Amino acid sequence: MTKPLLSNLIVAISGSDASILAAKYAIIMAKQYRCRLCAVYVVDTATIRQLALSKIFIQEESLDYERSLETNGERYLSFVEELARAKGVKIDRVIRKGAVYTEILAVADEKKADLIILGGWEKDRNPRDIISHSHREIMVSAKCSVYLVKEPLVDQLYKQA
Repeated sequence: MTKPLLSNLIVAISGSDASILAAKYAIIMAKQYRCRLCAVYVVDTATIRQLALSKIFIQEESLDYERSLETNGERYLSFVEELARAKGVKIDRVIRKGAVYTEILAVADEKKADLIILGGWEKDRNPRDIISHSHREIMVSAKCSVYLVKEPLVDQLYKQA
């Protein structure tokens, strides 16, 4: 018997509209293909550390910002968990600290992911921003396939699922 093409999905959550749409898409996929699903939020301590070294943040500001991002991450993951629950899909939640792409790839390896799902770039975003850099690094370095969600009708598909 051959191994199923998809059994373990990872979706990267950043709180952006694109990442929430990616989460909805991942939930649909997990439901249709009966896959395990894991949502990952990374507190980008690598960038915070860079900002502190560049004297843009002082140490206290860095810690406050890190705590704020962690709180936001918990909130975003709770929201995604509710979206999954509404569709009868069980989802694992993982919050990590470090460089976004490094941590996403580490979780993908740990969970033996078959597919990493990312949100597409938003039109008003600068293509050189940190999220775009993380997306590129994930696409180049991932050991499994990477899916970039750009489906314009994700909300309708999610409602129908």
